[in-house]
Formats: sequence, structure tokens, C-alpha cells
Amino acid sequence: MVATRKTLGLSALAMVGVVAASNYLVQFPFKPFGLQDLLTWGAFTYPMAFLVTDLTNRKCGSKNARIVVAAGFAIAVLISIWLATPRIAIASGSAFLVAQLLDITVFNRLRRNSWWKAPLASSFFGSVLDTVIFFGFSFSASFAFLDLGFGMAPDVFPTEASSLLSLGLIDAPRWVSWAIVDYSCKMVVALFMLAPYRLLLSRQGALPTTA
Repeated sequence: MVATRKTLGLSALAMVGVVAASNYLVQFPFKPFGLQDLLTWGAFTYPMAFLVTDLTNRKCGSKNARIVVAAGFAIAVLISIWLATPRIAIASGSAFLVAQLLDITVFNRLRRNSWWKAPLASSFFGSVLDTVIFFGFSFSASFAFLDLGFGMAPDVFPTEASSLLSLGLIDAPRWVSWAIVDYSCKMVVALFMLAPYRLLLSRQGALPTTA
């Protein structure tokens, strides 16, 4: 019990740290490879939230993993309210909570399979949902009423037509390119996160598989 509480506390701190770092780093464009208009540094740290959730799920079970997610959700909302508009705060909090809960569900379905299947599949589906909810709510013209509801004029820049992924082939709202690159980055990071996930599993030894 003491070990579980210690692990849970460390997991909650790690989740809060990931969320705080991601909300800070999202302010800085990722300039290498000419991606400064499509990607921020926050995209590289945010997927670590799935790593924290999956390790907590594997070690302490899904109920405790949801507690860690709740801690991250609370911090995500508070930081977003402070740094962003109400619309983006709603999008950020909703995307985080729904995506992480889906991650836990998918992980539990696959936890008895090969060690890599559960974290990779849960990150894949969780990241899809996170990207769709965040970018859709934050920038799509369909949700402009969220800005209007708070007495704010919608930001038209993300919805303006631009070359998709700057390839010059077709045009799409800018936020669509942002979402595609952001999701691609999440999946690359998720693949790299399999290595520390496996390492931490081996250090933990035999782990419970009950939800």
C-alpha cells in the first residue's frame, strides 16, 4: 500500500510536470526543418503524458491512473485559463481528459498482450482524439460560438485558407496543417517512448494486471 501511494504520488507529480512544461513550450515555434509555422516544442513533451498514464495503469491499475489523469486535467485547465483564451482552455482541458481516459480504456483491453501493444495502441487512439478535439474546438469555424459566448471575436487567422503543409498542392484552413503535423509528431514521440517504457517495466519487475 505504501509503495502504491508513493508510486501514485510520483506519477501525479510527473503528470503535472509534463502538462506544465507542454503549456509553457507551446509558446515556442519549432524552427528546425522550416517547421516554425506548423509546430511548437510543446508537441514533443505532451505525448509523455501518455507514458505517465500507461506506466501508472500498469503499476497501480486503471482506477489510480484516472486519479493521475485528474491531477493533470486540473493543472491543464488552470494553466490554460491563465495563458490562453477561454475557448482554447476548454479545448485543451477537454482534449486532455477525453484522450487520457480513452488511453486507459484501450490499454486495459490490450494489457495482457505483448508489452509494446498496449502503450502504442493506446497512445495512437488517444492522440487521434486529443488532436481532433483540441484543434477542432480551438480553431474550427464550427466552434466560433465558444469565443462569441465569452464576448470575444473569433481569431480568423487559423481558419484562413493556406497551402496544406506548405506543399503547394491544395489549400486548407491553417489549423488543419497544424493538426496533421502535431499528430505526426505525437506518434514519432510515442514510438521513442516505448524504449523508456520497456526500461521502467523491467525495473519494476512483476506488475499487477488487474484493473
